[in-house]
Amino acid sequence: MQICLQPRDDGLLMRETGAWAAEKLDYLARYIDVFETAMRKKWPTRYYIDLLAGPGKNIVRDSGDVLLGSPLLALTTTYPFTGYFFADLSHENTTALQQRCAASPHSQRVDIRTGDCNDLVNDVVAHIKQDDWRSLNLAFLDPEGMELRWETVARLATVRRMDLIINYPQVGLNRNMRQAFGKADQTRVDDFFGDRAWREIYQDWQNSGAPLGLHRRLMDFYKERLQELGYTEFRQVDQVGDEPLIRNVRRRAPLYRLLFASKHPLGHDFWHKVTHRDVHGQARLPF
Repeated sequence: MQICLQPRDDGLLMRETGAWAAEKLDYLARYIDVFETAMRKKWPTRYYIDLLAGPGKNIVRDSGDVLLGSPLLALTTTYPFTGYFFADLSHENTTALQQRCAASPHSQRVDIRTGDCNDLVNDVVAHIKQDDWRSLNLAFLDPEGMELRWETVARLATVRRMDLIINYPQVGLNRNMRQAFGKADQTRVDDFFGDRAWREIYQDWQNSGAPLGLHRRLMDFYKERLQELGYTEFRQVDQVGDEPLIRNVRRRAPLYRLLFASKHPLGHDFWHKVTHRDVHGQARLPF
Protein backbone atom coordinates (compact mmCIF):
# COMPACT_ATOMS: atom_id res chain seq x y z
CA MET A 1 0.00 0.00 0.00
CA GLN A 2 1.37 3.40 -0.93
CA ILE A 3 2.44 5.81 1.79
CA CYS A 4 -0.51 8.10 0.99
CA LEU A 5 -2.84 5.39 2.28
CA GLN A 6 -0.81 4.48 5.35
CA PRO A 7 -0.76 6.14 8.80
CA ARG A 8 2.55 7.80 7.96
CA ASP A 9 3.64 11.32 7.10
CA ASP A 10 3.38 11.61 3.30
CA GLY A 11 4.30 15.30 3.12
CA LEU A 12 0.73 16.41 2.49
CA LEU A 13 -1.49 18.54 4.71
CA MET A 14 -2.71 16.83 7.90
CA ARG A 15 -5.28 17.90 10.47
CA GLU A 16 -3.84 18.50 13.93
CA THR A 17 -5.84 16.78 16.64
CA GLY A 18 -5.73 15.51 20.18
CA ALA A 19 -4.94 11.92 21.13
CA TRP A 20 -8.63 11.28 21.76
CA ALA A 21 -9.27 11.19 18.00
CA ALA A 22 -7.78 7.69 17.91
CA GLU A 23 -10.68 6.38 20.00
CA LYS A 24 -13.33 7.92 17.77
CA LEU A 25 -11.66 6.69 14.61
CA ASP A 26 -11.30 3.20 16.07
CA TYR A 27 -15.05 2.95 16.66
CA LEU A 28 -15.67 4.12 13.11
CA ALA A 29 -13.14 1.73 11.55
CA ARG A 30 -14.55 -1.25 13.40
CA TYR A 31 -18.13 -0.36 12.47
CA ILE A 32 -17.18 0.02 8.81
CA ASP A 33 -15.50 -3.39 8.92
CA VAL A 34 -18.56 -5.08 10.46
CA PHE A 35 -20.93 -3.22 8.12
CA GLU A 36 -19.07 -4.08 4.92
CA THR A 37 -18.19 -7.66 5.91
CA ALA A 38 -21.85 -8.46 6.62
CA MET A 39 -23.54 -6.42 3.89
CA ARG A 40 -21.31 -6.55 0.83
CA LYS A 41 -22.96 -9.64 -0.67
CA LYS A 42 -26.50 -8.53 0.18
CA TRP A 43 -26.45 -5.01 -1.28
CA PRO A 44 -24.89 -4.39 -4.71
CA THR A 45 -24.60 -0.65 -4.08
CA ARG A 46 -23.16 0.72 -0.86
CA TYR A 47 -22.26 4.39 -0.44
CA TYR A 48 -20.13 5.97 2.26
CA ILE A 49 -20.77 9.69 2.84
CA ASP A 50 -18.37 11.95 4.74
CA LEU A 51 -19.19 15.62 4.19
CA LEU A 52 -16.74 16.99 6.78
CA ALA A 53 -13.91 14.78 5.65
CA GLY A 54 -10.81 16.87 6.30
CA PRO A 55 -7.54 16.15 4.46
CA GLY A 56 -7.60 12.40 5.10
CA LYS A 57 -4.92 12.17 7.80
CA ASN A 58 -4.56 13.50 11.33
CA ILE A 59 -1.43 14.24 13.31
CA VAL A 60 -1.63 14.01 17.11
CA ARG A 61 -0.27 17.26 18.46
CA ASP A 62 1.54 15.84 21.52
CA SER A 63 2.99 12.63 20.15
CA GLY A 64 3.32 13.30 16.43
CA ASP A 65 1.48 10.05 15.70
CA VAL A 66 -0.24 9.96 12.31
CA LEU A 67 -3.80 8.60 12.11
CA LEU A 68 -5.80 7.76 9.02
CA GLY A 69 -8.81 10.06 8.93
CA SER A 70 -12.36 8.88 8.41
CA PRO A 71 -12.36 8.99 4.57
CA LEU A 72 -9.19 6.91 4.25
CA LEU A 73 -10.42 4.42 6.86
CA ALA A 74 -13.48 3.85 4.67
CA LEU A 75 -11.43 3.69 1.48
CA THR A 76 -8.84 1.22 2.80
CA THR A 77 -11.20 -1.14 4.63
CA THR A 78 -10.94 -4.83 3.72
CA TYR A 79 -14.14 -4.76 1.68
CA PRO A 80 -14.48 -1.26 0.15
CA PHE A 81 -17.77 0.50 -0.51
CA THR A 82 -18.97 0.74 -4.09
CA GLY A 83 -19.08 4.54 -3.93
CA TYR A 84 -17.78 7.40 -1.80
CA PHE A 85 -18.80 11.02 -1.34
CA PHE A 86 -16.23 13.17 0.44
CA ALA A 87 -16.45 16.90 1.05
CA ASP A 88 -14.85 19.66 3.08
CA LEU A 89 -15.18 23.42 3.28
CA SER A 90 -11.43 23.89 2.86
CA HIS A 91 -9.94 23.70 -0.62
CA GLU A 92 -6.58 22.83 0.94
CA ASN A 93 -8.16 19.85 2.68
CA THR A 94 -9.90 18.51 -0.40
CA THR A 95 -6.73 18.97 -2.49
CA ALA A 96 -4.72 16.82 -0.04
CA LEU A 97 -7.53 14.29 0.18
CA GLN A 98 -7.74 14.08 -3.61
CA GLN A 99 -4.03 13.30 -3.84
CA ARG A 100 -4.31 10.58 -1.21
CA CYS A 101 -7.38 8.98 -2.73
CA ALA A 102 -5.67 8.93 -6.14
CA ALA A 103 -3.26 6.35 -4.70
CA SER A 104 -6.11 3.91 -4.09
CA PRO A 105 -7.10 1.24 -6.63
CA HIS A 106 -10.67 2.33 -5.89
CA SER A 107 -10.09 6.01 -6.69
CA GLN A 108 -12.63 5.90 -9.52
CA ARG A 109 -15.33 5.29 -6.93
CA VAL A 110 -14.58 8.55 -5.10
CA ASP A 111 -16.43 11.85 -5.57
CA ILE A 112 -14.70 14.73 -3.73
CA ARG A 113 -16.28 18.16 -3.44
CA THR A 114 -15.32 21.47 -1.84
CA GLY A 115 -17.97 23.42 0.02
CA ASP A 116 -20.29 23.66 2.99
CA CYS A 117 -21.71 20.25 3.93
CA ASN A 118 -25.10 21.85 4.50
CA ASP A 119 -25.16 23.04 0.89
CA LEU A 120 -23.59 20.01 -0.80
CA VAL A 121 -25.86 17.45 0.82
CA ASN A 122 -28.68 18.05 -1.67
CA ASP A 123 -26.62 17.02 -4.69
CA VAL A 124 -25.20 14.00 -2.89
CA VAL A 125 -28.65 12.79 -1.82
CA ALA A 126 -30.01 13.31 -5.33
CA HIS A 127 -27.24 11.10 -6.73
CA ILE A 128 -27.77 8.34 -4.17
CA LYS A 129 -31.52 8.34 -4.74
CA GLN A 130 -30.91 7.18 -8.29
CA ASP A 131 -30.09 3.82 -6.64
CA ASP A 132 -32.43 4.26 -3.69
CA TRP A 133 -34.10 0.86 -3.97
CA ARG A 134 -30.89 -1.14 -4.12
CA SER A 135 -28.41 0.87 -2.06
CA LEU A 136 -27.33 0.62 1.56
CA ASN A 137 -25.61 3.73 2.87
CA LEU A 138 -23.56 4.99 5.79
CA ALA A 139 -22.96 8.67 6.60
CA PHE A 140 -20.37 9.84 9.11
CA LEU A 141 -21.11 13.37 10.33
CA ASP A 142 -18.12 14.66 12.29
CA PRO A 143 -17.96 18.45 12.62
CA GLU A 144 -15.01 20.09 14.35
CA GLY A 145 -17.35 22.62 15.93
CA MET A 146 -21.01 23.52 15.41
CA GLU A 147 -21.05 23.38 11.61
CA LEU A 148 -23.61 20.60 11.22
CA ARG A 149 -27.22 21.69 10.80
CA TRP A 150 -30.27 19.57 11.50
CA GLU A 151 -31.59 20.17 8.00
CA THR A 152 -28.55 18.30 6.64
CA VAL A 153 -29.32 15.27 8.82
CA ALA A 154 -32.96 15.45 7.75
CA ARG A 155 -31.99 15.56 4.10
CA LEU A 156 -29.79 12.47 4.43
CA ALA A 157 -32.66 10.72 6.20
CA THR A 158 -34.81 11.00 3.07
CA VAL A 159 -32.67 8.21 1.59
CA ARG A 160 -34.44 4.90 2.17
CA ARG A 161 -31.55 3.11 3.90
CA MET A 162 -29.14 5.60 5.46
CA ASP A 163 -27.33 4.75 8.68
CA LEU A 164 -25.85 7.71 10.55
CA ILE A 165 -22.93 8.11 12.93
CA ILE A 166 -23.17 11.62 14.36
CA ASN A 167 -20.71 13.55 16.49
CA TYR A 168 -22.80 15.07 19.28
CA PRO A 169 -20.56 18.08 20.14
CA GLN A 170 -20.92 18.23 23.91
CA VAL A 171 -18.06 20.64 24.50
CA GLY A 172 -19.16 22.85 21.60
CA LEU A 173 -22.68 23.03 22.97
CA ASN A 174 -21.35 23.90 26.42
CA ARG A 175 -19.47 26.82 24.89
CA ASN A 176 -22.45 28.12 22.94
CA MET A 177 -25.67 27.30 24.81
CA ARG A 178 -25.59 29.95 27.50
CA GLN A 179 -25.16 32.79 25.03
CA ALA A 180 -27.53 31.23 22.48
CA PHE A 181 -30.23 30.78 25.09
CA GLY A 182 -30.41 34.53 25.66
CA LYS A 183 -30.66 35.47 21.97
CA ALA A 184 -33.89 36.04 20.10
CA ASP A 185 -32.21 35.49 16.74
CA GLN A 186 -31.47 32.09 15.24
CA THR A 187 -28.24 30.63 16.59
CA ARG A 188 -25.91 27.77 15.68
CA VAL A 189 -27.39 25.75 18.55
CA ASP A 190 -30.87 26.21 17.07
CA ASP A 191 -29.47 25.10 13.70
CA PHE A 192 -27.89 22.00 15.25
CA PHE A 193 -31.10 20.84 16.91
CA GLY A 194 -33.35 22.21 14.17
CA ASP A 195 -35.81 23.33 16.81
CA ARG A 196 -35.85 25.86 19.62
CA ALA A 197 -37.34 23.36 22.04
CA TRP A 198 -33.80 22.71 23.31
CA ARG A 199 -34.13 26.08 25.06
CA GLU A 200 -36.96 24.74 27.22
CA ILE A 201 -34.81 21.78 28.23
CA TYR A 202 -31.92 24.10 29.00
CA GLN A 203 -34.10 26.45 31.10
CA ASP A 204 -35.62 23.55 33.05
CA TRP A 205 -32.13 22.23 33.75
CA GLN A 206 -31.00 25.67 34.96
CA ASN A 207 -34.02 25.99 37.23
CA SER A 208 -33.49 22.52 38.69
CA GLY A 209 -30.00 23.37 39.91
CA ALA A 210 -28.81 19.89 38.94
CA PRO A 211 -25.10 19.88 38.03
CA LEU A 212 -25.48 16.95 35.62
CA GLY A 213 -28.04 15.47 33.29
CA LEU A 214 -28.39 18.24 30.72
CA HIS A 215 -26.77 16.38 27.85
CA ARG A 216 -28.67 13.18 28.57
CA ARG A 217 -31.90 15.13 28.09
CA LEU A 218 -30.63 16.97 25.02
CA MET A 219 -29.45 13.74 23.39
CA ASP A 220 -32.81 12.13 24.07
CA PHE A 221 -34.46 15.15 22.44
CA TYR A 222 -32.16 14.81 19.44
CA LYS A 223 -32.95 11.11 19.15
CA GLU A 224 -36.68 11.84 19.36
CA ARG A 225 -36.23 14.14 16.38
CA LEU A 226 -34.40 11.36 14.54
CA GLN A 227 -37.34 9.08 15.23
CA GLU A 228 -39.56 11.60 13.48
CA LEU A 229 -37.35 11.07 10.42
CA GLY A 230 -37.95 7.32 10.46
CA TYR A 231 -35.13 6.16 12.73
CA THR A 232 -37.45 4.17 14.94
CA GLU A 233 -35.27 1.20 15.85
CA PHE A 234 -33.33 2.69 18.75
CA ARG A 235 -31.79 0.22 21.14
CA GLN A 236 -32.48 0.76 24.83
CA VAL A 237 -29.33 2.31 26.29
CA ASP A 238 -27.93 0.02 28.98
CA GLN A 239 -25.38 0.60 31.74
CA VAL A 240 -22.51 0.87 29.31
CA GLY A 241 -24.50 2.56 26.59
CA ASP A 242 -24.27 2.69 22.82
CA GLU A 243 -23.22 6.35 22.83
CA PRO A 244 -19.45 6.34 23.42
CA LEU A 245 -18.22 9.38 25.30
CA ILE A 246 -14.93 10.69 23.95
CA ARG A 247 -12.89 12.50 26.59
CA ASN A 248 -9.82 14.69 26.65
CA VAL A 249 -7.01 12.22 27.30
CA ARG A 250 -5.21 14.36 29.88
CA ARG A 251 -8.01 16.04 31.79
CA ARG A 252 -10.67 13.39 31.12
CA ALA A 253 -13.12 16.19 30.38
CA PRO A 254 -16.05 15.17 28.13
CA LEU A 255 -15.64 16.33 24.52
CA TYR A 256 -18.35 14.64 22.47
CA ARG A 257 -20.43 11.52 22.06
CA LEU A 258 -21.05 9.36 19.03
CA LEU A 259 -24.74 8.90 18.28
CA PHE A 260 -25.88 6.13 15.96
CA ALA A 261 -29.13 5.95 14.00
CA SER A 262 -30.48 3.21 11.77
CA LYS A 263 -33.88 2.35 10.39
CA HIS A 264 -33.19 -1.36 10.89
CA PRO A 265 -32.39 -3.22 14.13
CA LEU A 266 -29.45 -5.02 12.52
CA GLY A 267 -27.56 -1.72 12.28
CA HIS A 268 -27.98 -1.23 16.02
CA ASP A 269 -26.82 -4.76 16.69
CA PHE A 270 -23.64 -3.99 14.73
CA TRP A 271 -23.10 -0.71 16.59
CA HIS A 272 -23.75 -2.33 19.97
CA LYS A 273 -21.16 -5.01 19.18
CA VAL A 274 -18.58 -2.39 18.22
CA THR A 275 -19.10 0.11 21.03
CA HIS A 276 -18.95 -2.40 23.87
CA ARG A 277 -15.21 -2.71 23.24
CA ASP A 278 -12.82 0.20 23.58
CA VAL A 279 -9.82 1.07 21.41
CA HIS A 280 -7.74 -1.50 23.34
CA GLY A 281 -10.27 -4.29 22.80
CA GLN A 282 -11.37 -4.22 26.44
CA ALA A 283 -15.00 -4.27 27.53
CA ARG A 284 -16.12 -0.72 28.29
CA LEU A 285 -17.09 0.07 31.85
CA PRO A 286 -20.25 2.01 32.81
CA PHE A 287 -19.81 5.79 33.14
